[in-house]
Amino acid sequence: MALRLAAFGVGQVEPNPAVGCVLVRDGKVIGKGYHKKFGEAHAEINALTDCRVRGEDPAGATMYVTLEPCCHHGKTGPCTDAILEARIARVFVAMSDPAEHANGRGIRQLRGAGLDVEVGLCEHYARLLNAAYIKYARTHRPYVIVKWAQSLDGKLAWKPDSGPRWISGPLSRRDAHRLRRASQAILTGVNTILDDDPLLTPRPPKGKSPLRVILDSQLRILLRRKVMNTRRFGSLLFTTETGVVGQDKKIDRILSKGVDVTVVPEVQGRCGLKTVLTELARREVQQVLVEGGPTLITAFLEEGLADAVRIYIAPILLGDQGHKPLSDAMAALTRPTTLTDPEIKTFGHDVCISGEIDYSKSEASPR
Repeated sequence: MALRLAAFGVGQVEPNPAVGCVLVRDGKVIGKGYHKKFGEAHAEINALTDCRVRGEDPAGATMYVTLEPCCHHGKTGPCTDAILEARIARVFVAMSDPAEHANGRGIRQLRGAGLDVEVGLCEHYARLLNAAYIKYARTHRPYVIVKWAQSLDGKLAWKPDSGPRWISGPLSRRDAHRLRRASQAILTGVNTILDDDPLLTPRPPKGKSPLRVILDSQLRILLRRKVMNTRRFGSLLFTTETGVVGQDKKIDRILSKGVDVTVVPEVQGRCGLKTVLTELARREVQQVLVEGGPTLITAFLEEGLADAVRIYIAPILLGDQGHKPLSDAMAALTRPTTLTDPEIKTFGHDVCISGEIDYSKSEASPR
């Protein structure tokens, strides 16, 4: 139950972790809560509040929480103090907090005060829920998910004017929008912007809008594209030194539309991906969803910068009506890329394969 509650906070609480909490006495739930929004009360506080609203006394209860309670002063007070003041008898913690300001301190404080604290209940699922937070806390780099939809013969799109706009079905697209809402940035290349003119927003909108990130090494973006004319959604364009030469007027027009422009080193003719991710981390982006074409997908995989993939496979062979074959770009991959514990789902008639990437069969990942 605590894990299900925690999931409601995904996409709303970042850069904090998603956390859920349940209070139980004699097998009965007497309070529950989750961290709803960054800067607001943590899951433990909401669970204690819910308990009291129900007319229950939390003293002597058992607390189940998906992450180590905080013991520092931030935007809210320490949850460990509230737990001790409530006289909770026992605490089950799914996992310790990997952040530098925590890292077991909350657990040690509770144990030092005489509480029975057990760590590790459902830890695997807690880590899956907060994979992006864990990566960011340990490396100060975003967690990168590379997503694409393809036909059975590996085409990422229909040829222009030769078929419907989408390869995947409506249920797959709904799941993809859920993934957008869970991310703090949606990243694509300028070719996708020029070819498809996407809005790059989750639909329906809910909560915070992800930052829209465009890689455009030669500043080829057209100012009439949707991402250039929807100021209410944040946009960031990365380019290179060669891309900005003689482009002062165009850059001024881009900036006037509310789009930030950042110059990064050029690597093999494109924006340096490592520098891009470092800049996004500086902006407290924990999870990046990459939605690009074959070249960008392959670049993230080849450089070992992708942490996970989500692939939607539609039951159709596009043949010569297909466009953007993935196999051509993937032929440049020099490292085996396998998935750890892949998950296979169906959305309508589509098959979705997702999982974290295991680079261990190749040379050490440059991440």
